[in-house]
Amino acid sequence: MFPSEVIWGLFFIFQISIGFMGNSLLFMLCVCIFLDKNHLKKPIDLICIHLTSVNALTILFKLIPDIVSSFGVKHFLDDVGCKATLYIYRVTWGLSICTTALLSGYQAITISPIHSRWAWLRSKLSTCIYSSFLFFWITNMLIYSYIIETVEANHNVTIVGLEYSTLHCQTSQLRQNHSVAFGSVVIIRDLLFVILMMWSSLYTVNLLYKHRQRAQHIHSPSLSPQSSPEIKATHTILLLVSCFVFFHCSNSFIVFYVFHKAEKDSRLKRITGIFSSCYPTVCPFVLLKNSKITSKLTSSLSKLRIIFS
Repeated sequence: MFPSEVIWGLFFIFQISIGFMGNSLLFMLCVCIFLDKNHLKKPIDLICIHLTSVNALTILFKLIPDIVSSFGVKHFLDDVGCKATLYIYRVTWGLSICTTALLSGYQAITISPIHSRWAWLRSKLSTCIYSSFLFFWITNMLIYSYIIETVEANHNVTIVGLEYSTLHCQTSQLRQNHSVAFGSVVIIRDLLFVILMMWSSLYTVNLLYKHRQRAQHIHSPSLSPQSSPEIKATHTILLLVSCFVFFHCSNSFIVFYVFHKAEKDSRLKRITGIFSSCYPTVCPFVLLKNSKITSKLTSSLSKLRIIFS
């Protein structure tokens, strides 16, 4: 075991600790808010619960095998283990994309004016959340069922050519038409939800700009962007979408490069592990910037302190 591999392993441990603790904290916070009868339940709390759950699973099933491999335990996953870990990781990563797009779209509809063409969707948001989650789960599980057929454990051979591989798993030799179809479906899904994120983000930025212009023209404190919790929540969602697009594009570029590289470099595989886990790690801390969530947490903790005292 080389010192550089130990450094990679320690970095993975640091990343998984920060990411899992952040998602667990936000998950418990959102659950407490959602179950608190004294607060008005909103669909955004349920979306955050789902997002933090899939983010935590993404971090665990991506980084734990990389940590074990970095500390010198080679080939610890057999074919079944590789299929299970990579399948769960890819499904939860796909769910993270879909849920982030849903969160962005929900916020755009929430702050849209009453006379907007999208205003009629407000009354239907709460009833569409569970059906959206079910659709996301079924879609991603079907898309990545291809992994169950094709992935196998790494063997003591040098991988050369167009093959997908991680530190512990690799794809078997496949018929090209099947792999092209699978790649096309994944790319179409990613483009669809990224475009939805970008559209909703541009829509909300336009609304915020018009709101600010009206506030400056009227000089009314009630129109101040800083006084509205919805505006602050919108800023948080925009920051979250920006983080997702940056990390997703960076990770996709590196994966594409590794896939087409003649000889697979273990350092690049570790870098893809880092980038693929960056968004799930950063996500809860971006959402915790929302003053509405933190104020609810402070209120809940104050009530608990009064009850126990």
